[in-house]
Amino acid sequence: MPPPSRCTAHGITDIQTSSQAAEALRPLAGRFAFTLFTLGIVGTGLLAVPVLAGSAAYAVGEAMKWPTGLDRKPLDAKGFYFVLAAATVIGLMLNFPQIQNYTHISPIKALFWRQ
Repeated sequence: MPPPSRCTAHGITDIQTSSQAAEALRPLAGRFAFTLFTLGIVGTGLLAVPVLAGSAAYAVGEAMKWPTGLDRKPLDAKGFYFVLAAATVIGLMLNFPQIQNYTHISPIKALFWRQ
């Protein structure tokens, strides 16, 4: 997203949806705003999901003193791979509106919280 000063200068002060976030790029990217936003979100997701799921699996596995590591076979590190899969599924589920309404977690708000 453009810096907050650029957004507020164009009257964009409260972003609730991905469409609004893409529209905030319009002063910077013009008619390519939605394409730029889509590429950025997809790229971020491709980088973030494996890192976050992997770090969660390692953290839980180490805390529970389970065998951990991607070099281990799934049957040798069941807990580690379970947490890895669960974290990936939870991250994926947050994209669905039904889950967002139930949990009251918006992906756009989550992006804001991480900063």
